[in-house]
Amino acid sequence: MEHYESKVSYPVSSPGVMSNQSCESLESITKNGLGLVNPEKVFTFYNDLHSYLASVGIDGVKVDVQNILETLGAGHGGRVKLAKKYHHALEASISRNFPDNGIISCMSHNTDGLYSAKKTAVIRASDDFWPRDPASHTIHIASVAYNTLFLGEFMQPDWDMFHSLHPMAEYHAAARAVGGCAIYVSDKPGQHDFNLLRKLVLPDGSILRAKLPGRPTSDCFFSDPVRDNKSLMKIWNLNEFTGVIGVFNCQGAGWCKKEKRYMIHDQQPGTISGYVRANDVHYLHKVAASEWTGDSVVYSHLRGELVYLPKDTSLPITLKSREYEVFTVVPVKEYSDGTKFAPVGLIEMFNSGGAIVSLRCDDDGTNCVVKMKLRGSGLVGVYSSVGRPRSVTVDSEDVEYRCDGESGLVTFTLGVPEKELYLWDVVIQL
Repeated sequence: MEHYESKVSYPVSSPGVMSNQSCESLESITKNGLGLVNPEKVFTFYNDLHSYLASVGIDGVKVDVQNILETLGAGHGGRVKLAKKYHHALEASISRNFPDNGIISCMSHNTDGLYSAKKTAVIRASDDFWPRDPASHTIHIASVAYNTLFLGEFMQPDWDMFHSLHPMAEYHAAARAVGGCAIYVSDKPGQHDFNLLRKLVLPDGSILRAKLPGRPTSDCFFSDPVRDNKSLMKIWNLNEFTGVIGVFNCQGAGWCKKEKRYMIHDQQPGTISGYVRANDVHYLHKVAASEWTGDSVVYSHLRGELVYLPKDTSLPITLKSREYEVFTVVPVKEYSDGTKFAPVGLIEMFNSGGAIVSLRCDDDGTNCVVKMKLRGSGLVGVYSSVGRPRSVTVDSEDVEYRCDGESGLVTFTLGVPEKELYLWDVVIQL
């Protein structure tokens, strides 16, 4: 390590940081010091490390505790200059050794780091998933959503891993599905809930990732969904042809400034009622047809219900403490003969509409034909106002389908494709 010219340095934290949270790790290195590589040699350090990792098959790294640099600026021209040198060296090494920009930035919300990172694309949005801290889970979802309002404008927020076999696993999984983020779990070997994971991951290992970073709906901007005992946390996102809304009851726990830790401030938070509407998906009009009237259908994942929502109407929802629901919101296409249609997607997945890759609606005045390409396997749902379609084909073969005459929900099944990222050709004659 001598050729990196490392020296033992002692962090000096700001009074504001120290007043917000005490940290045993920070206290330890403040007392005992840490090894700081000479900023002029730090590219060599990173390149030596990353080139070795790349040579043994590693394709990316997570770089943690980046904000420690703001405590080490003395003697190096200040924290801004130090951060610039470190981040430029880090990103140069990443570009050389991991051509897919394989880096996740973590503990990096310090202003110096955000302004100095020019190429890093993925950034942790909030605190860790703490499996043993019951007070941390609801506030985690609220925090990542609100932080994404800012971070999502210039980076891809990462909402952290979680355990699939955990009392709050479904709650976290639903949030990741609407978050537009990477999905990964830190399960112990052999301890997995595969039924839950199948709602997130397709058989080929790919996911139905939404297009944008998940953000709070506009009516959540100035509410407090963790403390006010009346507000639900609603998070929206967009797919190619649909929207998705995750709704969470996050009341009852949060950060305590006095104790400087997460605390449950209400042992029995009440049931909260609210509503969802098509306008909660901010850009839904951009994935709708140009002649869209504003009518939508909404499919609720847990209840398995399809509801038709005329323009400017809303769907009520009531959630108990730590409950959630995920809604797929689909603009309704109206044909010239009055027939109405809306594709929902793989309804057993959290983000159902993410399975729809292409959509074409042909209308010659007498025949209404829908042509879609879909990913994945499982139960597909679409809305049809005419009840039973004349036919449904998958890859030119007729398939059996079921129709709920009351709701207009038509369902049929896609098998498991033999090829990865396979696209099914689906044709529905209404």
